Amino acid sequence: MTTSPVRINCMQCLHYYVTWDPKFPRGCKAFKFKTSTMPSAAVLFSSGKPCMNFEAKLK
Repeated sequence: MTTSPVRINCMQCLHYYVTWDPKFPRGCKAFKFKTSTMPSAAVLFSSGKPCMNFEAKLK
């Protein structure tokens, strides 16, 4: 039995931000990068592990 990795919603993360770059509209302040996909998906793809820097935004 295989388990799928935990999906992290970047829009609920303190480190997520929207950039002005049309080619890379999403960014992560914790990892200091911009991407065209959700940053958590980029982290999962490159490392094989879910993002460990997720911090929920204060409501």
